[in-house]
Amino acid sequence: SLATLTATLHHTDTSPRATEDDIPLGERKTVTDFCYLLDKSKQLFNGLRDLPQYGHKQWQSYFGRTFDVYTKLWKFQQQHRQVLDSRYGLKRWQIGEVASKIGQLYYHYYLRTSETSYLNEAFSFYSAIRQRSYYFQVNKEDRPELVVKKLRYYARYIVVCLLLNKMDLVKVLVKELSEEIEDYTQRFNTEDQLEWNLVLQEVAAFVEADPVVILNDNNSVVVTSNRLQEGSVPPLEQGMVVGQLVLADALIIGNCNNQVKFSELTIDMFRMLQALEREPVNLATQTSKQGTLEPSEKPAKRENPHKYLLYKPTFSQLFTFLSASFKELPANSVLLVYLSATGVFPTGHSDYEGPYDFGGVLTNTNRDVVNGETVQKRNQAQKEMHCLHPGDLFPFTRKPLFVIVDSSNSTAYKNFTNLFGQPLVCLLSPTVYPKSVQDQSQRGSLFTLFLYSPLLAFSSVCGLNSVRRGLWERAQEFLRKVYRDIGQMITRSRNIDQAFLQFFGDEFLRLLLIRFVFCSAALRLHKLFRESRSFPESYPELPKQDTVESSLLQKHILDLATMLDVQSLFWDDSLEAY
Repeated sequence: SLATLTATLHHTDTSPRATEDDIPLGERKTVTDFCYLLDKSKQLFNGLRDLPQYGHKQWQSYFGRTFDVYTKLWKFQQQHRQVLDSRYGLKRWQIGEVASKIGQLYYHYYLRTSETSYLNEAFSFYSAIRQRSYYFQVNKEDRPELVVKKLRYYARYIVVCLLLNKMDLVKVLVKELSEEIEDYTQRFNTEDQLEWNLVLQEVAAFVEADPVVILNDNNSVVVTSNRLQEGSVPPLEQGMVVGQLVLADALIIGNCNNQVKFSELTIDMFRMLQALEREPVNLATQTSKQGTLEPSEKPAKRENPHKYLLYKPTFSQLFTFLSASFKELPANSVLLVYLSATGVFPTGHSDYEGPYDFGGVLTNTNRDVVNGETVQKRNQAQKEMHCLHPGDLFPFTRKPLFVIVDSSNSTAYKNFTNLFGQPLVCLLSPTVYPKSVQDQSQRGSLFTLFLYSPLLAFSSVCGLNSVRRGLWERAQEFLRKVYRDIGQMITRSRNIDQAFLQFFGDEFLRLLLIRFVFCSAALRLHKLFRESRSFPESYPELPKQDTVESSLLQKHILDLATMLDVQSLFWDDSLEAY
């Protein structure tokens, strides 16, 4: 507003004689224009919170407008920095705030579109803030709310670095953040000290979550990416008859009670979202691009399926997002639902066993107020309310549906019925693990780890803490051959359910199916995994002899175990009787 603008002008002009009239008209206009852009940008940015979280169309034009204003604002402050310094008193932290908002915009654009290239853009703005020390002066000001802006910037920067697998940088940022938090809590006696210390603990646990590290010859840690890379998916061979379906939408749901998490991502969600993304092409972000904001250049075609990330959703939230995805699913497309959640088991027994009689997985209660729920012990015949039952997914089987359930009650979803004859597959985790594996469950589920990085999971279940880089690369090369063979087993089997083949044309789903078969075969041969509840299952069932118990695949697994020098952990038919 003009009043505050005038106040700012008087306030920041240090020469005693200068009055508003002494300021040249052009410079005064520069300050007015800047204030207008700044106000407009804040207004639009705050409006982003009110946009619906689901649906693809409503938000795009609003995001576009917001980007445009921020682009103008950023360029404007670059072109008129001197005038804004002397006449408006523009501080470096204010430039940092604009850059930080642009970083947030790109990050949210990535969340909305699943386009990893936008993560790189967010990274380039966040790293510029640090390189140019935009927030450096904040600590000299006696304003705790400014320091909080700086701390929040660090937390957001860390999330982007985690998603780009920049683990070395994450460790540096965590160290800097912890020093900032210490300084903040000493200078201002604030109540949020515990919250910020919790942020530090969460991110430290997140960084340490991978059970196995890959080491260079000098013992430094090698960071690998587990996104889909060129050449990592076995190609379809001539004559393979598979469906033309494309994975278009995915719901990634995390509701495990005691799992490592940071921001609103559990470690399982974090791994699964990467398994559904291609490697960004330009991971070496060109720092020369800083300050050039061109959000309008959208990638020509969407490389990745669109994702919704739902952390501890209530039933109504989950159902709303499911319905929105279902409604907007294009023709010949697949909806994937990934559930990593605590199991909910049925309390009573009914004579008729239907899709609501086996329990399911937990949905959150704290935001759903249900009248009178706690007043009386519920009738035994009533079903668990805060639970996603297999029956809850039935309406969505009218379109191709691919379900992954990682839970202690995953087998509830074996009791599925394909009512509408559309392609439908459920991949279900083991429900019981040997104690040594169970003890690690806080660092993420073994089943999801297999779907994300089979070699990481295989090494982990064999008790390895580290693997040398050369050996890791040889094992990965060998696994590529194994994946090719598994692909042929699936497509050549005479007894396999057609649903598997209908999903096999999509690269992401093909890789998930192949990794699922590898996981099932490996755990069946592992001596610690003794009972059938410790093996993954699927609906429809896979023909075991052709896939998870194939003698060729068993030989491959023993060869891999020998390569890693852990063959004594596996049953070898040729050497010992079961």
